[in-house]
Amino acid sequence: MEHTWRWFGPHDPITLAELRQTGATGVVTALHEIPNGEAWPREAIRARREMIEAAGLRWSVVESVPVHEAIKQGRPERDELIEAYRRTLRHLAAEGIDTVCYNFMPVLDWTRTELAWPLPEGGDALRFDQRDFAVFELCILKRPGAEEEYTSAEIEQARRRYAELDEPSRERLVATLIKGLPGAEEGYTLDQLRAALAAYDDIDAARLRENLGHFICEVAPLAESLGMRLGIHPDDPPRPLLGLPRVLSTAADVDWLFEACPSPANGLTFCTGSFGVRADNRLVEMIERFAPRIHFVHLRATRRDVDEPRSFIEAPHLDGDVDMVEVIRALVKEERRREREGGARLALRPDHGHRLLDDLVRTTAPGYPLIGRLKGLAELRGVERAVRALG
Repeated sequence: MEHTWRWFGPHDPITLAELRQTGATGVVTALHEIPNGEAWPREAIRARREMIEAAGLRWSVVESVPVHEAIKQGRPERDELIEAYRRTLRHLAAEGIDTVCYNFMPVLDWTRTELAWPLPEGGDALRFDQRDFAVFELCILKRPGAEEEYTSAEIEQARRRYAELDEPSRERLVATLIKGLPGAEEGYTLDQLRAALAAYDDIDAARLRENLGHFICEVAPLAESLGMRLGIHPDDPPRPLLGLPRVLSTAADVDWLFEACPSPANGLTFCTGSFGVRADNRLVEMIERFAPRIHFVHLRATRRDVDEPRSFIEAPHLDGDVDMVEVIRALVKEERRREREGGARLALRPDHGHRLLDDLVRTTAPGYPLIGRLKGLAELRGVERAVRALG
């Protein structure tokens, strides 16, 4: 499998020279400086590709070409925005870049409540705490209709928890949830978030799914003709959030998407952490079921809280609720099939490492430290080598 590393461009504090020392050979990146909805100029794509290649690496996967909110909402301007998306695909293909990761999560991308949860052995991790999320939704954002989704005990617990938080803690919770994590399309103020949520008042899961179907049926056939592959990233967390529908959280959701657009270019970014948050997602079975349509892989492990399974922490890559050995075994099986049948390469990257050692005094994007991901990549590479050696 091709080992890759997410890099946020020239302003990423982790340099391409350092990236190369991790053992990764492929770079996963995007033109983050281009506003969402605009086509990426071929010249800008070429310049970034040449920068990466000059460092002895290759631009392996685009993560992400964002899908504009107007497309997700099915607004009249969506067709113009989809055409801009199609132009971007053409320009990427012309520069030899063939794999694109994207998501269809409304308003907020991946979401956490804590960016530096202290670990007992030292270092820190990302965390999603449902109780803190309830504090934000009920007591800070005061989303209309939110109380209907909570029990009376949960509402009372949130109010007590809110009263116990000092002002800096409240501000940190708000900033973590609405300012936008790495790769997110938008950041918001509270009032802007309220307005963004209101735009989805008339959009339920069925309509959002319809809009996703329209989008993928417009772009996947073009991608197929260009020799490209599109991999949708699952919802994170994989359930409705802030009253918003989410439609790529389970195996049944993936089945629906593939039936809506049978093009082989319409595929999946298989994120073990996102799918793994749900106990009812059987990851190895899902890999075996969707293997030919898995175009990119994010490997990370999460661990659900025992007393509140909607809460979870980013666990070490070989720990948590994800059986990483069996996951890699299933991926190696698919890789071998592709090697026999001439299929496309399978790229993977370590996702969401812990901050460890010098990471703690170095400013990097939340979830994307140097040493924590280096540790994860080394562990994953070791498991893959052992699986291959044992047959």
